[in-house]
Amino acid sequence: MARYVLLRLLQAIPMVACVVILVFVLLQFTPGDPVQAIVGDYPVPPAFRAAIVLQYHLDDTLPVRLLHFFINLLHGDLGYSYQQQEFVATLILQRAPRTLLLAASAFVIGVPVGIGIGLISATTRSGNVDRFWTTAVLVGYAIPGFWLGQLLVILFAMQLGWFPTQGMAPVFSRASGTAFVLERVRYLALPAITYAVYEATRVARLMRASTIETLGAGYIVTARAKGLSRGAIIRGHILRNSSLPVLTVMGYAFGVAMGGAVLIETVFSWPGIGLLLIEAIRNRDNQVVVGVVLFISLAVIVMNLIVDILYGLLDPRIRAGR
Repeated sequence: MARYVLLRLLQAIPMVACVVILVFVLLQFTPGDPVQAIVGDYPVPPAFRAAIVLQYHLDDTLPVRLLHFFINLLHGDLGYSYQQQEFVATLILQRAPRTLLLAASAFVIGVPVGIGIGLISATTRSGNVDRFWTTAVLVGYAIPGFWLGQLLVILFAMQLGWFPTQGMAPVFSRASGTAFVLERVRYLALPAITYAVYEATRVARLMRASTIETLGAGYIVTARAKGLSRGAIIRGHILRNSSLPVLTVMGYAFGVAMGGAVLIETVFSWPGIGLLLIEAIRNRDNQVVVGVVLFISLAVIVMNLIVDILYGLLDPRIRAGR
């Protein structure tokens, strides 16, 4: 297993390098004055311009600038946002836990629900039940997340007043214990449910297709011939084998989610990575945009690496290279 993990780590390194190089090249092709692209729309005095050119090695050749770009990244330096007067890495680290909380909550709700619906739809003996869940999943999958989020805000926040319309619970609060938790759940509920609906429908579609394929496998026929109950076959054979494709897709999806559910965070003004990216694009804060894109890319690579390792743990044939 250690050899398998080491191999996957070594395979991830070139991917990270390729992403960094691609982002660097795209940064070089940003139209306009490179100094103005770094500082935004603010006027740039000559002395300040000279300091920026020196700091970012803009007078050096492209390979030298790329080398310094790599060195800065190794030191955790993603640049400086002159518009927000803060280091880009600090901005991302401030927002990342909020996006992680939203994404994790949505996956905790959506993935088990999606797996359950997919199993029920594929293993039920009633065609009406299958058609009902298949139709419900397709409708749920087709609803745009930002539109569903607005509907939930209108109904549960504005009409019923059960939840806040937007934002996140304050960092400091007089509440403690259960009241402290409930205060945060009220802010988290609507965006998490909105995101969870999309993930649940995606998992359900994939789980149904994977389960139907698994049901035709020879070992399922053998298990039935041995007289195993339907529940035992589902728990012992179908669930584990059918979940492997779901694990792959969810690993990638969670990596993307760590980049921020941009539309959902915008609808609910959730102060995460997605909202940071939208604000940076609106303000033409290129340093923040580049930093967030790098963060999203690395999050996807890391999550895919974790999924590969989990795959090896769940299926010994993968570790053996078969």
